[in-house]
Amino acid sequence: MKDYDVIVIGSGSGGMILDAAYRSGLKCAYVDRGPLGGTCLNVGCIPSKMLIYPADRVVEIQEAHKLGIKAEIKSIDFKSIMARMRKPIDESLGHMRAGLKHAQDLDFYEAEGRFVDDYTMEVEGEKIRGDKIFIVAGARPSIPPIKGLDKINYLTNETLLTITKLPKSVVIIGGGYIAAEYGHFLAAMGSQVTMLQRGERLVPNMEPEISHVLERALSRRMKIYTNTGAVEVRHTSTGDIVVGKNRETGKEQEFKGERVLVATGRRSNADVLQVEKTGVKTDERGFIVVNDYLETSKPRIWALGDVIGKEMFKHTANREAQIAWQNAIRPDQKQKMEYHAVPYAVFSYPQIAGVGMTQVEAEKDHDILVGVARYSDVAKGEAMMEEEGFAKAIVEKETYRILGYHIIGPYAPILIQEVVDIMAIGGNMWTLAQGMHIHPALTELIVSALGSLSDPSHAHHQH
Repeated sequence: MKDYDVIVIGSGSGGMILDAAYRSGLKCAYVDRGPLGGTCLNVGCIPSKMLIYPADRVVEIQEAHKLGIKAEIKSIDFKSIMARMRKPIDESLGHMRAGLKHAQDLDFYEAEGRFVDDYTMEVEGEKIRGDKIFIVAGARPSIPPIKGLDKINYLTNETLLTITKLPKSVVIIGGGYIAAEYGHFLAAMGSQVTMLQRGERLVPNMEPEISHVLERALSRRMKIYTNTGAVEVRHTSTGDIVVGKNRETGKEQEFKGERVLVATGRRSNADVLQVEKTGVKTDERGFIVVNDYLETSKPRIWALGDVIGKEMFKHTANREAQIAWQNAIRPDQKQKMEYHAVPYAVFSYPQIAGVGMTQVEAEKDHDILVGVARYSDVAKGEAMMEEEGFAKAIVEKETYRILGYHIIGPYAPILIQEVVDIMAIGGNMWTLAQGMHIHPALTELIVSALGSLSDPSHAHHQH
């Protein structure tokens, strides 16, 4: 049995902890079944944005006619777009491998490990024990138990990145972030896309009016069926058939595609690690349970990132990594992980971004004011002829503290940042309004929504 000061499981944001532990002169084991670098680098944020950027350009050209510009797309080199996406990933992997190779007092186990006893893992037939253990093992696509699904060669957000030929048609099962982003990409590349969403609306965790605008915009480029659950999948010689059942009427309908993409959420990898054998508890969905300090139910074992299922974003996992490490080395000065100002973004077309509570969440415990401004309410938005996009601010009535802020439209992930910064330092809307906003720039949208606050119990905003 080999003993280590620190075992880090997972090479995504776990890499930050490994780096800190190694620099502190501790004896470290790094366990990762691959691909090295974790979800974000290999199958998540980085590759998907490399694909979505050209897709955005395609839709801009397609929609340029509203500005009086007639343009057409002659051809799209799908193969080279896919190859360009893989290049920086391969380069990053090369750098990481080289770094690990030359590191002394560090053992890298590139294999699937599992717990066999307290603080003890088995990897590649060898037992290793850690004084401190950080579980950063991520998540994987959650595959629903649909009849016949295991008989077809379906795509996930991971395997989609390996294709070199664009499918003529794709049926997407799911209607969340991943479905919205890849639906946009595939449709822009020229696939006929059909999306089946079990729930009443797309991106169901967001403001209902954001879901409506997204659905309206995407419907111009693909077919979207909400309230439609996939109940069966069949393979034929000319493609796959997905049987969708309308949850209101009970009626069944067949949808055919050359490929099927399953985008129905993510599940924790805690089960693969058998964390219960080292006394680490999981919740009913299989995510590891942690407290405010990212401590698990077992002393000296911390967990963070997608494996705990809190806010499943790379930027959250990076912050959690910093906090877990600080809490491990300075137990007398423990810090809580704060989630009130975690921003999110969906790189669909239109883009979506937000931070904090939705209106429904805020109304539970607060008296609130709500303000809405359309892009077309500010000069720059009018120049862009942006008619559907809007921003929505949710503010506490008494303190004018911003509780939530949500945007759909061009550059939403950039625009949200100043709100995130104000919320992170505990400022209120007056703090934000003190800074001058360039006229005419899109940032005026942020103050515009805050300038139109009213009591939601008196007014109803329609979009």
